[in-house]
Amino acid sequence: MASAYRWFLLTALLGVAVAAMACPAAAADKINLLLIDGQNGHNWKATTPPIKAMLEKTGRFNVEVLTSPPKGAPKEDWGKFRPEFAKYDVVLTNYAGEAWPEEVRAGFEKYVNGGGGLVVYHFAVQSFAEWEAYNKMIGMGWRDNKYGESIAFDDDGKVVRRAKGEGPGAGHGPAHAFEMQVRDAVHPIMKGMPAKWMHASDELYHGQRGPAQDMHILATAFSAKEKGGTGMHEPMAWTIPFGKGRVFTTLLGHDVPQTVAPGAATLLVRGAEWAATGKVTIPVPDDVAGAAKPDAPKE
Repeated sequence: MASAYRWFLLTALLGVAVAAMACPAAAADKINLLLIDGQNGHNWKATTPPIKAMLEKTGRFNVEVLTSPPKGAPKEDWGKFRPEFAKYDVVLTNYAGEAWPEEVRAGFEKYVNGGGGLVVYHFAVQSFAEWEAYNKMIGMGWRDNKYGESIAFDDDGKVVRRAKGEGPGAGHGPAHAFEMQVRDAVHPIMKGMPAKWMHASDELYHGQRGPAQDMHILATAFSAKEKGGTGMHEPMAWTIPFGKGRVFTTLLGHDVPQTVAPGAATLLVRGAEWAATGKVTIPVPDDVAGAAKPDAPKE
């Protein structure tokens, strides 16, 4: 009964979070989005449904979900996993698991390079450490400090590049509510967002590593040392061009409450629209635009 009530409450909160973001469907052609899940160290079975729901409730997306074979599945099952990327304007990955077949990887690189959009959600940055193109797409991911460079901001707002082998690798301290700070208020994804807002109790990732090239940081959060962090302002959301394609990455969203928190939900749906079209028409809800208190759903 408790779990049923909790899901009802989260569903209600999700409705509130996205209701004000709805766009008239006639305002523009709907965006076809493919959401890929199936393996993840996090609870993808719980987070995929609300992600799909929040996207669809904007009136801007048609969403299809493709679930990969489970870990350790036989080769013949993976032989049936052949996403038709060309059918979609944008792909959202909620996947962190085994390498995709070579044919799929090649098709995905061609898709994004040719102008397809990509949204990388939370622990999807852990995927595909050996896939060079994917690492270029995401810029930084869940890797150790020997993997590549890392980017953060100091207290003066100066970008600090931590060289390969120097400083921490990927990690996070105990989950806690933290303040998000916008670093580019005029980018289409961020325009209208508050300069700062409190995010729900979540994993504050730090020390992400990778090629760290062509990254446009949209928002950061301070990773406090007393919370197991780095003492730096760590990137939480950013964009990267890949060929003609646009990639948006958000590190927010460990589980359902963190994913449907108003600020995180707004970032995700607006980031998906931008990755698909290069523009954003989905409005920032009033409760986000004027946010001054933590937006964590109440238990």
